[in-house]
Amino acid sequence: MAITDKIYLKNHRQIVSQLDTNIPKRVFSGATLEILYSGEGLSKVDDATRDRLLDFAQDFLDCENSDDIYTGYPERKFIEYLLELRAQGLGPDAIVDVMSDDYMVYAYPGDVLSFLDNSVRTLESVEALADVEGDKEMQDEARRAKKDLVGPR
Repeated sequence: MAITDKIYLKNHRQIVSQLDTNIPKRVFSGATLEILYSGEGLSKVDDATRDRLLDFAQDFLDCENSDDIYTGYPERKFIEYLLELRAQGLGPDAIVDVMSDDYMVYAYPGDVLSFLDNSVRTLESVEALADVEGDKEMQDEARRAKKDLVGPR
């Protein structure tokens, strides 16, 4: 299961109550995206919630082709966001705190840790394959990315 399947809407009950309709708790669910980010959905929530949802929409849903919303574009952008937070030296708990403050979404720190660990393992595999293929440039790039994720020891 991808990390984006484990990103949840903070204050879900309150938002459902304001919308007067039921939506999934998962942020990247098609139904949640459709209802929350339609003009009608945004007009029903309080100002503070609307501001955060608009920030989320601007940062992750603003793509050149509107069909890209359903092709994984938002999920890829969100994964980049998580990796950037880790590259800044934040641990799983701090990453959850930042995403909650920034966008009113949350994940469990254990899920974030698992995602980061899987990312490191993937980069190790890329590095090893690049070594076998003799692709020094890719090997160095994977090594640098892995170092950013692992951080100082």
